[in-house]
Amino acid sequence: MGHDGEVTATAEFTIEPFVDGAPGPHVRAAIAVAEEAGLDVEIGPFGTSVTGETSVVVSTVDALLRAAIDHGATRVSLQVTVDPMSE
Repeated sequence: MGHDGEVTATAEFTIEPFVDGAPGPHVRAAIAVAEEAGLDVEIGPFGTSVTGETSVVVSTVDALLRAAIDHGATRVSLQVTVDPMSE
């Protein structure tokens, strides 16, 4: 994907409507998609990040967005960062 060697990516997302401490079905559905894809999931106070091999993150983002929207999301803010894996 334009890099030599293995590359990791992190997708950080916030799914609305947002209720601190009470993720709705739209948030839980997106997280379930990421977990099923084998990505590392970190749930934070204002959003969630998923990390893994770039090709897996990129292919999972589509399913993650669709799951969130299908379960009632009104907005999804998404940022993807691609970094070479540390040795």
